[in-house]
Amino acid sequence: MTQNLGKSGQEMSRSEQRSLAVASATLGPWRSAAAVGAMGGAVSFGISALAEGVGAHSVTTAISVALSLFFIVGGAGAALGRRQAARVDQRIRRWSAEHPWRVAAVPAVLMAVSDLVVRQLLGSESFFSSLGDAVWRGVVVGGVVGLVGRFGGRRG
Repeated sequence: MTQNLGKSGQEMSRSEQRSLAVASATLGPWRSAAAVGAMGGAVSFGISALAEGVGAHSVTTAISVALSLFFIVGGAGAALGRRQAARVDQRIRRWSAEHPWRVAAVPAVLMAVSDLVVRQLLGSESFFSSLGDAVWRGVVVGGVVGLVGRFGGRRG
């Protein structure tokens, strides 16, 4: 088990670890992720509209697909950390390489929260049905991003 050591060799607080996880996650290719999410959402909406017609369910599903792709691509890019390697604090890169699942938790939680909000605002599902859908989508995002971080070939 690895220790969470800060600059002075002392154990890092949970607050510092959360800050590093968020800082690591912000380093992803979020513009590219937005483009992929928008394209995926548009395709999902088109397929759903052709199959079922245009309605609240089609819109909610398309937005959910767009959010999933957005957080997977952005989070996976952050977990790999290659694009901005020269501009990134080495401590953040090293910490994120050692803790891929903590980095993955950030897009996973953001996915679950945003999906829950979208489903409650636009959909007709009950709160608990929306919560269940949002949680499993967050788990999928976290799993994909965590696996990319863990096995993506990056070495600190």
